[in-house]
Amino acid sequence: MANPKILEQKQLIIDEIKEKVENSNGVVLFDYRGLTDAEIKELRLALKEANSEYKVYKNTLMSRAFNDLNIDILEYLNGPSALAYSTDQIAPIKVISNFMKKHKAITLKVGLVDKEITTSEKLEQLATIPSREGLLTMLAGGMLAIPKDLAICLDLYAKKLEENN
Repeated sequence: MANPKILEQKQLIIDEIKEKVENSNGVVLFDYRGLTDAEIKELRLALKEANSEYKVYKNTLMSRAFNDLNIDILEYLNGPSALAYSTDQIAPIKVISNFMKKHKAITLKVGLVDKEITTSEKLEQLATIPSREGLLTMLAGGMLAIPKDLAICLDLYAKKLEENN
């Protein structure tokens, strides 16, 4: 039988994983094999700048945590895996996707976006979406264009009426 202290430590790690997944809107599981220490440090810094984090856990502990959360991603827990997470749905996906362009060693396995399992293909599509701030800027620009165009049309119409009189 296993040592109770070791079991308690493992349960603490399982609880930590569950807490991180439950409190995150964007979770990405990726393979980091082949990265140097400097590249890992670069990735960690890039994730931190995007208000995201990542941590490496044993697959067996992640398996238990995801099983407790009724999330079926056990098929993706083979080989070394790291878990990136953030309250922003897309931030960790974008950072890791951009990092993959420079460092071919890293590969996306699976993700959770708003608690829904997302395949690596879908994650790559999501990585192309502009940030929340970018989308809000686009929306505001579109909303401002309507009154601007209306003002221009009304001004041209007023000038035309003045010319006719």
